[in-house]
Amino acid sequence: MLDFSGRALRSTPVRVAITVAILWYLAARIDMTASAQAMASIRQSYLGMVLVLVGVDRCIMILRWVLLLRASGIAITVTEASRLFLVSSFVGSFLPAGIGGDAARAYGLARDTTSGSEALASVAVDRLLGVLSLVVMGAVGLAVWSSQSGADWRVAIAVATAGGVCVGAFWASDVVRFVVPDHRHGRSVTRRVLKLGDAVSRYRNRRGVLVHVMAWSLAVQMLRISQAYLLGIGLGLTVPFSYFLLFMPVALLLLLLPISISGFGLPQGGIVWMLRPAGVPDASSFALATLILLTGLAGNLPGLWLWLRARGPRPA
Repeated sequence: MLDFSGRALRSTPVRVAITVAILWYLAARIDMTASAQAMASIRQSYLGMVLVLVGVDRCIMILRWVLLLRASGIAITVTEASRLFLVSSFVGSFLPAGIGGDAARAYGLARDTTSGSEALASVAVDRLLGVLSLVVMGAVGLAVWSSQSGADWRVAIAVATAGGVCVGAFWASDVVRFVVPDHRHGRSVTRRVLKLGDAVSRYRNRRGVLVHVMAWSLAVQMLRISQAYLLGIGLGLTVPFSYFLLFMPVALLLLLLPISISGFGLPQGGIVWMLRPAGVPDASSFALATLILLTGLAGNLPGLWLWLRARGPRPA
């Protein structure tokens, strides 16, 4: 996993530049002193509750990955899956947001199993269901908020399109075989894409585990929206929970885009922009966005401990 992270780190200068540029843009327009003061004055009881919820959502994320692994026939203990998940999440903190931790997890698992395609497919399906659960939560938020104040029909189309893409990914190998001529199927890249697509498509026959994992994915997204809401209360914001249901799925999708480091930059700008209609000052919005990222990174600290433990001196 360390070799993989080294290669990935060397490919990130553009993402670092994007992150720095967005943060510089925000810093030029937001009172950062006021944001820092808001973060320092957050009510500690709410911050403590959020950190507990972060721990709970990490446990659920490990559980849903174990369910996918066992459904694909990969024999792995909960302890080993937890170690791989937590260490890769920590390593992913320094890699491109969204895909860094997933890529490190797939690499670590593939190295320890005989089926690399099944290992990668388990991570891919885990991510697909995670994104699909965000789409569902976005649809719920859209329905709740539109009943109160109306909503743009274009948002509804975007939600439906994103859901269709996630579901359609389970038929990706069929699409590739239809689009790519047969004589190109033996080429290296096409062969690997088809192998991964076939592994993902096999989950279509595992509907029970997909429903189970999807339910847990929805629970994770609700936990994350609740974390943001509690942080908002701790900062003294009066934004209703229904509005968090509407904008947080979008913010979490921005967090998954692999164009920033550790999620800093674009998601913060998105949250600031989306909270303006609710009358939240930019300094407070930036404080909330930063705390969301920092508490999420705090959930990766167990991976740091496991990583350091693995690197420690071995007994003679």
